[in-house]
Amino acid sequence: MPIVGRAVLAPMAGVTDLGMRRVAQAFGAAFTVSEMVAASELARGDREHRLRAEGQGMQPHAVQIAGCRPADLAEAARLAEAGGAHWVDINMGCPAKRVTGGEAGSALMRDLVQAVALIRATVAAVSIPVTVKMRLGWDDGSRNAAELARRAEAEGVAMVTVHGRTRCQFYKGVADWGAVRPVVETVTIPVVVNGDCTGVDDARRMLAVSGAAAVMIGRAAVGQPWLVGEVAHGLATGAERAPVEPDAKAQAARSHYEWLLSAFGVEKGLRHARKHLAGYAQHAVRDPAARDAWRQRLVTAASPSDVLSTLDRLFALKDVPACADVA
Repeated sequence: MPIVGRAVLAPMAGVTDLGMRRVAQAFGAAFTVSEMVAASELARGDREHRLRAEGQGMQPHAVQIAGCRPADLAEAARLAEAGGAHWVDINMGCPAKRVTGGEAGSALMRDLVQAVALIRATVAAVSIPVTVKMRLGWDDGSRNAAELARRAEAEGVAMVTVHGRTRCQFYKGVADWGAVRPVVETVTIPVVVNGDCTGVDDARRMLAVSGAAAVMIGRAAVGQPWLVGEVAHGLATGAERAPVEPDAKAQAARSHYEWLLSAFGVEKGLRHARKHLAGYAQHAVRDPAARDAWRQRLVTAASPSDVLSTLDRLFALKDVPACADVA
């Protein structure tokens, strides 16, 4: 499976909605992956899970599915393919208790027989490529990512992504990029390294120490989805890209916000937007006191028009005093 570009947007549950993915691709992300979709819910036709798997206009479009039953993953993969997905990614890395408690996500790294059964069913169900995202292992005593990757490749998986932490680390400590190298050395398919990438300098170090083919960027892209394209440009050319103009950032944030309202309706869309609005304020304003004021204004606004005008003002600022008037 060829990778065009070396920086991609990670799948993040409740975060990488279609609006965010569109922005990231527009600014040069090599590809993006949908937020995690529960295979059983997609299979039974749940509206919100269908929306999570939506990829209209995305080139390429990848859908991440999660579950513990082969039949559910197979059906979800078929539905994703029918919906236009160019490939399906199986989540074997999510550390959340609500996911691992259902024997899905990174819990599968404790049962490689079951993990292989899920992979086999998914690969057999579709004609598009299947990929797998995993962690280093369940804990430091069972770092088995290389073994899972080897078995996945044998079942026909086209690519693997490895987050440089164990499940038991959650997001604590520092991602161990060097620990991904044994995976790269074990398989012939592309390996993507994930965890703690905040910019092109991190990305270069990640690739150097892991030997991976590309980097995946997650939390650092919240509030600045153009970051993935900036990293992709830096890796491809060796030079920094010109900073994104404030007007372009404002328009991207507006389009993202408007998509959320259109997809979920105003009331629910406002709730879904809060994490993104807080992120946009976080990266747009340097002064901590002023940043908190702008964030509060955005996440508590009840009027879409107020949010949109505030976003325009936010990105138009060059410097913000601590006592900024955001009324």
